[in-house]
Amino acid sequence: MMYFSRLKATLVLAVCLLGVLLCLPNAFRSPAPWLPWRTVHLGLDLQGGSYLLMQVDMQAVVKERLNGLLDSTRQALRHAPGGQPVFYRALVADVARNRVMLTLRDPAQTDAALAVLRPLAAIDPATGTPDLAVTSPAPGRILLTLSEAALTARASAAVQQSIEIVRRRIDATGVVDPEITRQGESHIVVQLPGLGDPSRIKRLLGKTAHMTFQLVDDSVAAGTVPPPGVSFLPMQADPKQQVAVYDRVDVDGSDLTNASAGTDPQTGEWVVNFTFNSIGARRFGDVTRTHVGRRFAIVLDGKVLSAPVIREPILGGSGQISGSFTARSASDLALLLRAGALPAPLTVVEQNSIGPELGADSIRAGAIALGAGFLLVIAFMGIFYGVLGWFANVALVVNLVLMLAVMSLLQATLTLPGMAGILLTLGMAVDANILINERVREEQRAGRPPLAALEHGFQRAYRTIFDSNATTFLAHVMLFIFGSGPVRGFAVTITIGIATSLFTAWMLTRLLVSRWYVSFRPRLLPV
Repeated sequence: MMYFSRLKATLVLAVCLLGVLLCLPNAFRSPAPWLPWRTVHLGLDLQGGSYLLMQVDMQAVVKERLNGLLDSTRQALRHAPGGQPVFYRALVADVARNRVMLTLRDPAQTDAALAVLRPLAAIDPATGTPDLAVTSPAPGRILLTLSEAALTARASAAVQQSIEIVRRRIDATGVVDPEITRQGESHIVVQLPGLGDPSRIKRLLGKTAHMTFQLVDDSVAAGTVPPPGVSFLPMQADPKQQVAVYDRVDVDGSDLTNASAGTDPQTGEWVVNFTFNSIGARRFGDVTRTHVGRRFAIVLDGKVLSAPVIREPILGGSGQISGSFTARSASDLALLLRAGALPAPLTVVEQNSIGPELGADSIRAGAIALGAGFLLVIAFMGIFYGVLGWFANVALVVNLVLMLAVMSLLQATLTLPGMAGILLTLGMAVDANILINERVREEQRAGRPPLAALEHGFQRAYRTIFDSNATTFLAHVMLFIFGSGPVRGFAVTITIGIATSLFTAWMLTRLLVSRWYVSFRPRLLPV
């Protein structure tokens, strides 16, 4: 038990040395950008920054689903089996009641309409039930009602998708270590450490960035009532200018694979260059081939960026967006297109800015508490357990170094609760050494010689140490899984500390005691 081979001792010391090397980046700046310089990041409560609470517009999720259902209903009625279309008098969406109402011209076609509309209902994978109920309360009248379970699942998926898109957008701006979590059913918490002015982030997150390519109907004069299937959309540069655009989307922005800001070599203006995938390239090529000479509007979130005339077929799967861009606006638009469109608009419900002074006070108070607790623990161990207590103190220092090394390797975020977790971990690490020393003391009082007392003390204390740390580890794993924000940071710190405590208490302390015993061969252990 107390024997350490040369290889085993070398491995233990190598782990300790590696921990010291991994901690060094926290004290120095990276000498070269190509070096893997991993450090611990400070959380929002330590270095200051911005806090945003955003809400996903669930009504927009329902409205989008109903609009898609309207289009599917039109297509199904137009292409009914047998080649005989089903004509209707009215087709409207009732967002308040989550349904589409259809009124037929001929009530005798009710059964035929039900036959073509019922296949629109799909089985929701989350609930295993149809997501749509197709009913006819009266002849010539049909209701298509979305199920509550399907809407709930769709809303939950929209929030998760929004979190991923928000993360991609923020990462592209260069903000270091943002924390993006879900809160409740429709809220998203965004914490941006070190960012005092989140105005640009708010602008980026406030845009849905849903881009579409739609043909322009130049036959409709401004100020007149547009025919069915055509809507007036404002120009982004001049909202007073209206453009008559077909409602049908010819090419969707979801087919974009890349977007980048650049300058037009002819005019020198800032533009956004984009590239489609194979599906988008084929659709874009078909539209531009069959509509040469017509205007093709590029629409972003209901506003027309530009409406150029198709001079010739564009078959390369790439294009260019112009529209009085600046360098910043072109870069932001390219960033939004690369990150993807949000499934629903986001609105800022709450915003807080935490100054660096508050973070400095938190660091100072936490450092004082950590230092005072550390010194008290060292004094206690040295006074009550003598030489073995000072070996435990050495292991305690190494334990702290290894904790910071693992957190640096993972590039973890250190928050104020995380600092409390470090102090708590040091206390837990001391508990392990106290158990060992007390067991050794009991073995020596029972009359065992020093070597036997050390052997039995370490062996019997290890079972208790392992059981207590295992239960603590499981509890904090649950905290990490089900917690959020500072709670997860606290759980990460504790779980890392448990692993390092087991290593230092069982391997490093035992190695130090073994080498001390071989060197001095004491007749009595100074415990």
